[in-house]
Amino acid sequence: MSRVISLPWPDKRLSPNARSHWLRTSRVKRNARQEAALLARAALGPGVKAIGVELAEAGSIPVKITFYPPDRRFRDDDNMIASFKAARDGIADALGIDDRKFRPHYHFAEPEKPGRIEVHFGGADQ
Repeated sequence: MSRVISLPWPDKRLSPNARSHWLRTSRVKRNARQEAALLARAALGPGVKAIGVELAEAGSIPVKITFYPPDRRFRDDDNMIASFKAARDGIADALGIDDRKFRPHYHFAEPEKPGRIEVHFGGADQ
């Protein structure tokens, strides 16, 4: 069974190229992590911890992460991945597992307003 979590596009201050004061950046990271955890719990339902245990027992967890940028501006793939780090931690928090178990496969789709990131666990589309 495939499970999908849809997250909003990361704040531009999460980009490694952003030059923000560390305190502002830490607040943005904390908020992104909390929001991702809430959205993961909402998407996966009340048994989210059981899903985390089920996935963790399988060993490594294949995860398909698809980035849908909000516009056609050029973005480095490594910066998009780094901007997603706080959200990835939030998803791991919701599942009650260590994000080291994730084996991500990154995909970069055509832009769609307002921009989003889709995280797929399980299913044949890995």
